[in-house]
Amino acid sequence: MAISEAFSGSATVTTAELSLVSGTTTLQNATDDGIYQVFIDFSNMAAGDEYEVKIKEKTIATAAQRTIYASTLEGVQSSPFVTPTLILLHGWDVTLDKITGTDRSIAWSIRKVA
Repeated sequence: MAISEAFSGSATVTTAELSLVSGTTTLQNATDDGIYQVFIDFSNMAAGDEYEVKIKEKTIATAAQRTIYASTLEGVQSSPFVTPTLILLHGWDVTLDKITGTDRSIAWSIRKVA
């Protein structure tokens, strides 16, 4: 099985939910199936900052997209954030949102197996 970087980028994250698939605030409905893992560099975060990562997916192709994994990070981060590997298929997205604090430049990589 080949391993590849399906999506990557960086952006200044605000309180508008950012799709890491598109790198914009236009939320996505990706259907490129595979096994994915997300790496996010939150090293620019400082005390008082709070960000939320969400992975959304449909249970079946005709279902509504819902959050299947979420994590909240607060304050200074000394190492990259890494999600578990997830099998994504029917209509998915990875989003990042600032809850409180300062807008920060955040870099990410969404990696795919198969």
